[in-house]
Amino acid sequence: MKILSMAWVGILLAGSLNASAPQQRKTPYWASLSAGQARMRTGPGRNYPAIWLYQRQGLPVQVIEVYPGWRKIRDPDGESGWMITNLLSDQRTGMVKDSVVELHESPDASSKISWRAEPGVIGRLSHCKEGWCRIDAGGRSGFVEETTLWGVDPDETIE
Repeated sequence: MKILSMAWVGILLAGSLNASAPQQRKTPYWASLSAGQARMRTGPGRNYPAIWLYQRQGLPVQVIEVYPGWRKIRDPDGESGWMITNLLSDQRTGMVKDSVVELHESPDASSKISWRAEPGVIGRLSHCKEGWCRIDAGGRSGFVEETTLWGVDPDETIE
């Protein structure tokens, strides 16, 4: 009887572990750097050489491949390599590409311009839909056209 009850406890534990295991997301997906310094490596392990040292917390990256404890990422310049998962965050950020963008009060090109942001400015993304995203960069926020950002897919919706 004791053996049978131990087996039952084992089955229950196995079921609860699977229920709490994180779901593997479909690649590609967006993430951001959670650390002030993060190394990109040539392979999924600390024994692989580092090829880049990022010093920009919040930098949006695209996860293109998954390996246990590691993610292969692509940065805004198109470079790709492996990063340990604890250096990545699910916080959605966007980076202004190519030219100065206008941050509008509402998701409409004819709305009042609140701010302007230069290429390379990074901010938190929210409320993306119908080609516009709300971005908050250092407490200054507004809506920008999503085509001006690295870190969001065309026609993506973010609530």
